[in-house]
Amino acid sequence: MHLQDLLVPFVMVGLAELGDKTQLAVFCLASKTRSYLALLAGVVLAFVAADGLAILLGSYVSRLVAPIYISLSSGLLFLVFGVLTLRDSGADEASCTLTRPFASGFILVFLSELGDKTQIASGLFAARFNPYLVFIGVIAALTVLSAMAVFAGRFCVSHISRPLLSKIAGVLFLLTGLYCLKDLVSP
Repeated sequence: MHLQDLLVPFVMVGLAELGDKTQLAVFCLASKTRSYLALLAGVVLAFVAADGLAILLGSYVSRLVAPIYISLSSGLLFLVFGVLTLRDSGADEASCTLTRPFASGFILVFLSELGDKTQIASGLFAARFNPYLVFIGVIAALTVLSAMAVFAGRFCVSHISRPLLSKIAGVLFLLTGLYCLKDLVSP
């Protein structure tokens, strides 16, 4: 066992994921629920599935689905979340609640992670280092960052009014969706 097999993926994936669209999405979802543990469990399970698959199959996963379709589906999903969030931003607190945090976290993160730089990096690291240690390092980094995003979302809920927070989350979802779609319109 080489410690670098664990630390290199942990540090590199952690740095690459900081401020990534996936972490912004987790933050936004956390601002719409009080079931933080269920949300975090869905998010971590999505990372285990998506990045675990990349680690098992290496770079083969990114060849199964063309990157354009991954960008398109991720971008459209973020835009739908943004529109729905903005539409409900003036509603009372009861309708502002995310009713299925586990499923929402899982679906959004899983789709966002497909073909993402950290998923591809995970597959590449697995080709070079011990895949079991790569898996542990990658999932540990993503779990720590996701827990931080959930905590930040929870903190904001207690310090910012729900309608304003909902508007901010909606705009962030829209911007993230546009960011995902930018490669589709670039020459």
